[in-house]
Amino acid sequence: MKRILLFLMMVLLIQVAYGQKPRIIILATGGTIAGQGAAADRAGYTAGKIPVEHLIGSIPSIKEVAVVTGEQISSVGSQDMSLEIWKKLAVRINEIFSKREAEGIVITHGTDTQEETAYFLDLVVAYDHPVVLTGAMRASTAISADGPKNLFDAIVLAANAKSKGRGVMVSFNESVFSSRDVTKLSTTKVNAFGSPNSGAIGQVFDGKVEFYKTSDRHVSPLATFKVDKNTVFPKVEIVYAYADASPAYLNLLVKEKVAGIVIAGVGNGNFSVAYTDAVKKAVASGIAVCRSSRCVSGRVVADGEVDDKALGTIVSDDLNPQKARILLMLGLLKTRSTADLQQYFLRY
Repeated sequence: MKRILLFLMMVLLIQVAYGQKPRIIILATGGTIAGQGAAADRAGYTAGKIPVEHLIGSIPSIKEVAVVTGEQISSVGSQDMSLEIWKKLAVRINEIFSKREAEGIVITHGTDTQEETAYFLDLVVAYDHPVVLTGAMRASTAISADGPKNLFDAIVLAANAKSKGRGVMVSFNESVFSSRDVTKLSTTKVNAFGSPNSGAIGQVFDGKVEFYKTSDRHVSPLATFKVDKNTVFPKVEIVYAYADASPAYLNLLVKEKVAGIVIAGVGNGNFSVAYTDAVKKAVASGIAVCRSSRCVSGRVVADGEVDDKALGTIVSDDLNPQKARILLMLGLLKTRSTADLQQYFLRY
């Protein structure tokens, strides 16, 4: 009996000590934020070397904001991010929220494909609790490493009550972006991310969160695409358009019977006559073909220079090719209807 009473008292003390602070779990995947270099004044480094416990230890003041714990999901540079890691993240995030293990989640991630992971998770996380991705452009061993500040801001954002219901977000260089609209704009600068079509939705500065707007394209938890550890994703590839581009890769994908193709077209998602002939073959073979654009901003408009109704193609609206691939891949888990797939792109 004494042991039980002692245990209950300890639980009560913990609740009193931490009850007012939100619980945040960091899911670490690697990336530059966990990178280690040979010299502080050189750009070279190896991604994913620093464990999550060390990342948390780099910002001791965060204990005043939240109760923070960490889990190592993977240790890769984000150029090696994979569908298997995405599934692992999605399953673990939904598990954390379903079991009420935390009020918010922060994901540390390399910057190369951070926007893709963020958008994927926005489409498959079935809860409206905050999920925030962040990373760094400088390794943890570099002069003026930006990782600790970015991580601090991301935790502050995930712990903020106003963050609930805004979908998966990216916190970087004191700016907050919606996962759907954010993209990496610089290869080396610390202000690497932006949302060319819509701008940032808020900012984190001096430990305070301010939101200025929200995205209407955030997926409701009731309308998410379902993913579990056994999900097998349809194969969707991206083909890049340019002057005098050969349709050889398109024709190869038709022979390989992929489920979908996203064309990173020129201008308003346009492509050549040679590509058009290959697209006709793809559509006739039952392959879903989506027109996107290699341009950094703007929308791809249906039935502009390309007669989408006649060709059987769909348009990505303002999703860039890499995000169009994700939505097409998830959409094909539910339907093969061109009309239904097009509605996904206009809704999500």
